[in-house]
Amino acid sequence: MSQPLLLYRRIVNQLKGRKMILITGANGQLGTELRYLLDERNEEYVAVDVAEMDITDAEMVEKVFEEVKPTLVYHCAAYTAVDAAEDEGKELDFAINVTGTENVAKASEKHGATLVYISTDYVFDGKKPVGQEWEVDDKPDPQTEYGRTKRMGEELVEKHVSNFYIIRTAWVFGNYGKNFVFTMQNLAKTHKTLTVVNDQHGRPTWTRTLAEFMTHLAENQKEFGYYHLSNDAAEDTTWYDFAVEILKDTDVEVQPVDSSKFPAKAKRPFNSTMSLAKAKATGFVIPTWQDALKEFYKQDKKH
Repeated sequence: MSQPLLLYRRIVNQLKGRKMILITGANGQLGTELRYLLDERNEEYVAVDVAEMDITDAEMVEKVFEEVKPTLVYHCAAYTAVDAAEDEGKELDFAINVTGTENVAKASEKHGATLVYISTDYVFDGKKPVGQEWEVDDKPDPQTEYGRTKRMGEELVEKHVSNFYIIRTAWVFGNYGKNFVFTMQNLAKTHKTLTVVNDQHGRPTWTRTLAEFMTHLAENQKEFGYYHLSNDAAEDTTWYDFAVEILKDTDVEVQPVDSSKFPAKAKRPFNSTMSLAKAKATGFVIPTWQDALKEFYKQDKKH
């Protein structure tokens, strides 16, 4: 977007007293979903990814904020390669999730913007017994580099920003990035039998549901603070259950297996199930993950 056009948009918006939205990580799985949602609603926004605004570069961040003058920032940019963060991606993980978030947080406060920051269940130790859920005020105790840097990001948002929403989510899937649904579908093309872990518990989250919740909080000016958001579930869910639902219309047999069969660098949470009580109390209606999966399949995929 050219500078004169940005300037014109900003003046028009200010004259009308309208909000100006800035989206970081705009080409990622969630950022893309959010852009299309705002497009459907004919809402104006400025979308940036690393080429337009490298969040690890404080000067670049300040320059973009000065130009856009956002009143609302959806901070979708994140490093999410959980295993790589333990070694070869460790520096990049810190740069994006900690330094980058601090830069965006400071700029948001300087320009009087509300900041929506997306976090993760990995900030907890993941050890709650099955049937119990993570509450928004439970004590964080991350067990991985990824979880540690996301928790540091949360703390920096709290430290620097007056008006913020921190939304923790888990098991994210959507049409605009790599995720478990696509992985299962691709494996099903070449395998008659698949083994999937049944000793890690949680709830899937469709990016559309998450994007809608982000806008629900910000646009209705709900109480600032921490929220948990995934899709809903009537009963306990494991990755195995999720895979069975994904592949139920295929001939592929899905077999449960324990996670010792899939050793990974980063420790996976035993229980990622988060309480949705606070999110529901805002009046937001949360579809079940099964219904979300059906809608995800039907989604008119844009490119």
